[in-house]
Amino acid sequence: MKLGARMLKTGLAVAIAMYIAAALPFQTSTVFAGMAALFSIQPSIYRSYQSIVEQVEANIIGAIVAYIILISLGNDPFIMGFTIVLVIGVCVKFGMKENTILLALVAVIAIMESTEMDLLPFTMLRFSSLMIGIFASFVVNLVFLPPKYETKLFNQVDQHTSDILQWLRITTRHLSDRPALREEIERLEGAMVNLDHTYSLFKEERTYFKKRRFEKARKLILFKHLISTTRKAFEVLKTFSSLENEMDKVPAEFRTTLVNEIDKVIHVHEKLILSIKGRIRFHESDPIEEAGEPNIPKLVEHLIDIYEEKETEEEKLMFLPLATKLMDYHQKMAHLKKLLSSYQLYHTSEHIKTIKK
Repeated sequence: MKLGARMLKTGLAVAIAMYIAAALPFQTSTVFAGMAALFSIQPSIYRSYQSIVEQVEANIIGAIVAYIILISLGNDPFIMGFTIVLVIGVCVKFGMKENTILLALVAVIAIMESTEMDLLPFTMLRFSSLMIGIFASFVVNLVFLPPKYETKLFNQVDQHTSDILQWLRITTRHLSDRPALREEIERLEGAMVNLDHTYSLFKEERTYFKKRRFEKARKLILFKHLISTTRKAFEVLKTFSSLENEMDKVPAEFRTTLVNEIDKVIHVHEKLILSIKGRIRFHESDPIEEAGEPNIPKLVEHLIDIYEEKETEEEKLMFLPLATKLMDYHQKMAHLKKLLSSYQLYHTSEHIKTIKK
């Protein structure tokens, strides 16, 4: 199992919170400090800033409600259950997130535990323990192993694009194993969702200098279109997968042309990725057709001719989705190349390398 930065930060935050709680002169609970740290860790620095106020509010809500119920009704298990339901309702009313609500419930359980101490000092001690955990997580998020979502995002785009293009090459040649392809398509569906999530985290990261803000804005646009182009390639792969058996019914000459044209487009896509990684030189003046001269519009015309030759309505509609997906993919690719050309006008190769570190 690979240990990620967030796993390490979670363990570190819990350890720091428990050490601080144990070192204080008054009797705070190390266990509840550790639990608060566990629920408070966030995937990015920006989300740490966003969540800390909400976490403190949730802790206060849980502590106040638990204290009021404790002094008025006691701490019978049924009463604790009622208090938890009440606190959940209040937190939901304020629009708090699931992790934040869990922290409020930890406060309820921590405070309503049986004790021989006076209730108010005991409540304040448990409240303090939870606050130690919250702030320990915030400091760890801020200082230790800050996430590099730009690097992570590009690595994901690079890997998923490579996987999709490899399967596209195999599928267009009728060499793919059907069960393996279905399994891979399901995996890639999840990977694309994860890609969008990583993009959101990168977008949330704040920059504090004007020059960096402009650079970040251009990178966001570039990444957005990189992801969009990869998604179009994935849609073409899924369409080919659904039509693999029907492809045997089209003329052999057209199948050969289809494979050749798809190979050319894949080559262009790979060339753009390699250019962003800094492994090949990018030439602004090269039109997209120069990389093997793919002619997708002409290919779509052939598909339409085949469509018109079919006798039944079902057969006619069979290849229209493929024609649509191929044109979308081709257009996205052309736009991505223009965008990359524009990006490199503003940034030297040194800036491009920051994407691939």
